[in-house]
Amino acid sequence: MLVAEDHVTLADRIAQGLRQAGMAVDAVHDGAAALEAAAQAAYDVIVLDRDLPAVHGDRVCRTLAGGGPRILMLTAAAGVEDRVDGLELGADDYLGKPFALVELVARVRALSRRAPSAPPVLRRADLAVDRARHRASRGDRSLSLTRKEFGILEMLMAADGAVVSAEELLEHVWDAHADPFSNIVSVTLARLRRKLGDPPLIQTVVGKGYRM
Repeated sequence: MLVAEDHVTLADRIAQGLRQAGMAVDAVHDGAAALEAAAQAAYDVIVLDRDLPAVHGDRVCRTLAGGGPRILMLTAAAGVEDRVDGLELGADDYLGKPFALVELVARVRALSRRAPSAPPVLRRADLAVDRARHRASRGDRSLSLTRKEFGILEMLMAADGAVVSAEELLEHVWDAHADPFSNIVSVTLARLRRKLGDPPLIQTVVGKGYRM
């Protein structure tokens, strides 16, 4: 997820709430930085303040709309005309300030589930991952996973057998501040494999990454 909000305290609050909900979040504070970040990473959802400096949020929305990420636009102007204007710019949802953080998190989750290639429940063999409820099970056994373990499992399941690199996992499950030279991905994957049990479901593709 990307949060583009010029009020640093509010941006931090939003990012913290989304991280607590199990999402990897990057935060920027102007429109130019939002466009740069979106060009470098494939975000599922962008929480976009409409009144951004450097490049206005309207221009950011027009540039990014329809290109992949879902856009939740934030604004202090919450009238009907303002909401219509935001949606006509290409935003997928619109939330007026002030807002309840729990509502923003719920809306972001709803937007992230809209992609047709990513159904709400992912299945492979006897493994099921419920993306909406953040639950996973294998056979009749519920799995107790941390947010990062769940994030890795969800991403590998959504890849449907394709190889996912450690760099991609680090970028999407953690955030831009994660140390690319750490072994955090391999350590978390080792824990996840133990919890999944036998027979093994996650394969290491030497020099390339991992796949289900």
